[in-house]
Amino acid sequence: MLTLEADDGLWRDMAQGGNYRLCANRQQHEACNGVVDSAADEMFCLACRLNNTIPDLSVAENLFRWRRIELAKRRLLYGLLSLDLPLSASVMGKTCRLSFEFLEDQRSNPNVPEEFVSTGHRNGVITINVLEADDVQRARQREQSAERYRTVLGHFRHEAGHFYYELLVVQRGNFERLFGNPQLPYDEALKYHYDYGPRSGWQHDYISAYASVHPLEDWAECFAHYLHTLDTIETAVSRQVIAPLKDYADIDSLLVCWNELAVSVNELNRSLGLRDAYPFVVTPVIADKLRFVHAAIQAHGRASATG
Repeated sequence: MLTLEADDGLWRDMAQGGNYRLCANRQQHEACNGVVDSAADEMFCLACRLNNTIPDLSVAENLFRWRRIELAKRRLLYGLLSLDLPLSASVMGKTCRLSFEFLEDQRSNPNVPEEFVSTGHRNGVITINVLEADDVQRARQREQSAERYRTVLGHFRHEAGHFYYELLVVQRGNFERLFGNPQLPYDEALKYHYDYGPRSGWQHDYISAYASVHPLEDWAECFAHYLHTLDTIETAVSRQVIAPLKDYADIDSLLVCWNELAVSVNELNRSLGLRDAYPFVVTPVIADKLRFVHAAIQAHGRASATG
């Protein structure tokens, strides 16, 4: 984060020096708070340069939706960069750059050819249906899918988990012991889930019902929840809600802190008559999966530092 002041048509970092231009998406659409070094040729900041497709802004509602999507995307990228995770990685044996497609279907725009666009990930490209930024539509989808939690930020973090799977999961034996065989037929597992629902007693072994679909979805859900944990703890510390942790690399301390904080946040929401902000339970089995995610990220950081 930079503290900027206007300086002869540019913006100057008052703490460390350096001149910047506002990202073009800020200047044109008020949809970004990023900056670009004044000497650079780029019009867009790092986050906006990762966009392949943005919504059709001639549709009145899309500017509002896009701004919400961009806000969540920047939170995702802040978390990834804080963990020293690269924005390019090997996906399916090919080096891919993380990028984004924000698409419509005929439910929000009858002039597009796609009847339905799924939020998902493929070969580094994270697709978000712009309707996910609409509170009413997202709540309807949450209820239809019997989900306890559905947010744009949650989608981003989950799909990023798929992107980083091949980069981070080096210990395949340990992965299979905790999550299961990632080679299980995915389409069959997904169809079974939507036909018959989650397996009985999923709450003991899975952070969410959707995590029980397939080992790769379990990994992506745990990756997302790990980012939820870190980001919320960091925010709580910065707002002096809780004391700073002595060792952020100690996953057990993180989990203890998170359990206490999540309970408190849920109780605050209940006092306001709102649903739980974090409607999940981290059982010992799930805690082991989060430890695996943490260890995989830490190991990648150490390998990058020495490599």
